[in-house]
Amino acid sequence: MRLRTLAAVALMSVAGGAAFAQDVKVDYDKDANFASLKTFAAKIGTSWNNPLGEKRVLAEIEQGLTEKGWTKTDADKADAMVVLHGATEKQKTLNTFYSGGMGGYGYGWRGVGMGGMGSATTTTSEYLVGTLVVDIFDAKSKQLVYRGIASDELSDKAEKNAKKLAKASDKLFKDFPPGSKDKK
Repeated sequence: MRLRTLAAVALMSVAGGAAFAQDVKVDYDKDANFASLKTFAAKIGTSWNNPLGEKRVLAEIEQGLTEKGWTKTDADKADAMVVLHGATEKQKTLNTFYSGGMGGYGYGWRGVGMGGMGSATTTTSEYLVGTLVVDIFDAKSKQLVYRGIASDELSDKAEKNAKKLAKASDKLFKDFPPGSKDKK
């Protein structure tokens, strides 16, 4: 019985720890001519009040675009303007741990049936979620041609966040520029 209780607690711990996974979504203007966009300038549009983080994000996104063949230039010479928006939000999750009485199918008042109810402890955990929006505008028409949104749980360790950012950048620009995957 103790082994089953430990297994249930371990399962709940893993489930609680995996409550949030990186989420990346991409949308683009199907009529936009991405072949005419070769140069870009990037800036922070909405600050998230973390100058070091903003600098890292800007550098990562610029690197992601240059790896796709675009060239960074001054804003007045760019074919595309890249505007980054960031936000953080506290989220809550509930973690419930069960102990005792996990040997059967307890249900009802006082565990009437097979086995007993045991006891349960539920705790609330808070974590910080960061969201990055990457908007790309055609500099001539001023029209939005691409939007990528990435969200993930933030760590208190800059190195972990840098790895998550690199992964998000890879996902955001996986098939960039749009239509390039079809041409291969």
